[in-house]
Amino acid sequence: MPLTPDQQAEIDAARSTPRQTLRAVSEGMEARLYHAHPVLDHGFVRVIDYMGDDAAICQAARVSYGRGTKAVSNDEGLIRYLMRHWHSTPFEMCEVKLHVKLPVFVARQWIRHRTANVNEYSARYSILDREFYIPEPDALNAQSVVNNQGRGEALSGEEAARVLDWLKADAGRAYDHYEAMISQEGQQGLARELARMNLPANIYTQWYWKVDLHNLFHFLRLRADAHAQYEIRVYAEAICEMVRDWVPAAYGAFEDYRLGGAVLSAKGLACVKRMIAGEEVTQETSGMSKGEWREFMGVVG
Repeated sequence: MPLTPDQQAEIDAARSTPRQTLRAVSEGMEARLYHAHPVLDHGFVRVIDYMGDDAAICQAARVSYGRGTKAVSNDEGLIRYLMRHWHSTPFEMCEVKLHVKLPVFVARQWIRHRTANVNEYSARYSILDREFYIPEPDALNAQSVVNNQGRGEALSGEEAARVLDWLKADAGRAYDHYEAMISQEGQQGLARELARMNLPANIYTQWYWKVDLHNLFHFLRLRADAHAQYEIRVYAEAICEMVRDWVPAAYGAFEDYRLGGAVLSAKGLACVKRMIAGEEVTQETSGMSKGEWREFMGVVG
């Protein structure tokens, strides 16, 4: 169950008592506030709070004294200019705070983005729930033969069934021992901060994650990419939908220039110019390594 009854009651209470405000409001994000978007089998992402909107980005860029000093079309053009030329500071004026429930191994990838404020559920003080990420059968893949950190074809038949059985059995057994170690019935009980070390990396944790829009875009550019690991990519894709509602003009520019765009090396750009001029270019004549050429061809087709 992604949300506990207590969490759902807290959400319902917060949404039932709206308050008037003078600060910038994004109608799209207001509709998202507190609602939990399910991710994976037990996870979710929900917006706790946010600051700023598209107009706030433009206001910071112009250092103006008020909102609405320019037409919406001018604001959108400015935002696209800022994104196109890699200006970051105006986007840093917007912030969002998310509540995320995710498997520990996904959290270890996520925390590598060190440009956010994080507070994680503490297993030193609290007892973790018996909730583990168990992949769907079509998400069980073999090791990629071309990418040391990627997946290949999906497992099938008896092998897939055996892997799923092991994942479920090992997770359940580890949690049984965790409960037995911390129990104080007929024994002292091991400290929670020690007992947690026996839990597997697919158990769920939770945290509050607060980040500005510039660094959020950087996170999404990497983690919403088709090459990102599936389990973190689905969280990034859920956040993309939230950001689209929050700052539609900024997200549109991000989608165009970052998610849908590409960056070429000097060698790659030179090869494109040669191709446009009608020259046949191969990996051997490109000056690129095989890996570089494969990635280049993935961009230009």
